[in-house]
Amino acid sequence: MSKRKPGAEPRPEVSRRSFIKGVGAGGIGTTLLASQALAAEQTVDPNLGRVDGPGAVPVTLNVNGETIEMNVEPRETLLDALRQGKTPDNEYVDLTGNKRVCDRATCGACSMLLDGEMIYGCSVLAVEAQGAAITTIEGLGTPESLSSVQEAFIEHDATMCGFCTPGMVIAVTTLLQNNSSPPHEQIQKALDGNICRCGTYAKIFQATDAVAAKMRGART
Repeated sequence: MSKRKPGAEPRPEVSRRSFIKGVGAGGIGTTLLASQALAAEQTVDPNLGRVDGPGAVPVTLNVNGETIEMNVEPRETLLDALRQGKTPDNEYVDLTGNKRVCDRATCGACSMLLDGEMIYGCSVLAVEAQGAAITTIEGLGTPESLSSVQEAFIEHDATMCGFCTPGMVIAVTTLLQNNSSPPHEQIQKALDGNICRCGTYAKIFQATDAVAAKMRGART
């Protein structure tokens, strides 16, 4: 039995039952607060629109000038949706030109255009791309009618294994749309986000220079 000093306040007695009741009440209170916080997070501002998911939702994408309807999960990237997504008729979209290589927005193989700006398809959600004009490598040209950049890549042997080529063509196309006389330093900067593991950068520079020269000649 513990001894108290004279004049000390008596300590309250805590029984096992009262301790358990106190812990239970505290746990219920914490759970209630957490539930309220979660409900507040899920409350949607009507100005922000609806909440999609977690299952597949219908989306409408404008890809290479065509309207494509499909069902995608909100977490699905634009790259995956275009490569392996299905239309309501259960047909694959099958736009596999842009490659899924690093899937970490570091290699540039999945580069495509969103309203004229180059983006990584692996880092943009398909639901976010609705309402924008999407251009993939297929939208720049076809085997029967190649773009000038695609022709130059073939002519100057800048393709090699081909995994980086779609992203490189997109990057060079974007560069030349803004500047028809880029110095090598600017070409290098434009390709900073695109990796060629075959090391064909010199050939890519030659192809870019060739297209730029043709553009300048056409304008003069």
